[in-house]
Amino acid sequence: GGESLLPSTVARSRPISMSARPRAFLAGCALLAAGTSAAAPSLVHAAENPGGYPQRTITLVVPFTPGTSADIFARLIGPKVSERWKVAVVTENRPGAGGNIGAEYVARAAPDGYTLLMTATAFGTTPVLNKNTPFDPIKSFRPVGLAATSVMALVAPSKLPANSVQDLIQLAQSQPGKLNYASPGVGTAQHLAMELLKQSAGINMVHVPYKGTAGALTDVMGGHAQAMVTSLGAATPFLQSKQLKVLAVMSKKRVPELPDSSTVVEQGHPDLVVDTWYGMLAPANTPDAIIAKWNRELNELLRSPEIIAALQNQGLIPGGGTPEDLGSLIQEELARWTKVVKAANIVAD
Repeated sequence: GGESLLPSTVARSRPISMSARPRAFLAGCALLAAGTSAAAPSLVHAAENPGGYPQRTITLVVPFTPGTSADIFARLIGPKVSERWKVAVVTENRPGAGGNIGAEYVARAAPDGYTLLMTATAFGTTPVLNKNTPFDPIKSFRPVGLAATSVMALVAPSKLPANSVQDLIQLAQSQPGKLNYASPGVGTAQHLAMELLKQSAGINMVHVPYKGTAGALTDVMGGHAQAMVTSLGAATPFLQSKQLKVLAVMSKKRVPELPDSSTVVEQGHPDLVVDTWYGMLAPANTPDAIIAKWNRELNELLRSPEIIAALQNQGLIPGGGTPEDLGSLIQEELARWTKVVKAANIVAD
């Protein structure tokens, strides 16, 4: 359940039923954390301890439910940091409003490094959809670092007479307004990526939103919707069972999991590159030394073979880089999706 996912991580959320894969993954995280304890003391240096920070419990706020990728990442690094810094690092789930509830909580928190946000792509899309967002995604936060990314893919039912992006475009052009595409909800990255495709190609497909990825994928496999953008991790089991096929991988380069599937770039649509990203942010006015300390720690953990393997097990690609890199990514995302939302006249539910 949600309160006992990791022995060394405190989860302030009600117990929930989780799938076997996240539960097994989280158990593995606990073992990884335990394995680092012997070496931890030598990794703490006074020079990396700005103003005596940290001296008490640090809270990683995840604005989504337990078991999501952002949550899994927080629970993966929490015990590692706890061992190395000798303070408790807890994960607190504050889901709701597309991630806004948790983000607002962190935006209003003291800028002292003890409350941080572990968020995802929705951070760059929800404010675009909702003009009444109770925080400014740029001014209310300081970026810490990119945690990970995951690859998206354009998938279709196996029986659809289309095997590429261009095939789908031609099919949609021959039947304007007759083809459906599914998404896990209005304003999600999956929804906006398909709208980007529609606008880029000048085609008319009907959006059918669902309350999550599972229902959307089920109806694509059943042929009730003819296409969907989804994470590679979510689609993989159904690609293996031949219930779905990949029309294109929406990354710049091919991925090891699908070496035979071409990218949108290879197919002549470089404007359709869309990744899901996960990142850490702190409240605005958090001191430079604390941001730098967390960024160093994050980059060091992301080079760890154990962390790399654990992320790859979830279909995630380790991130890294400077706080400025994440800040630039967020600004680019906000600008890109603002144009898409305005052109499609998308309004949040």
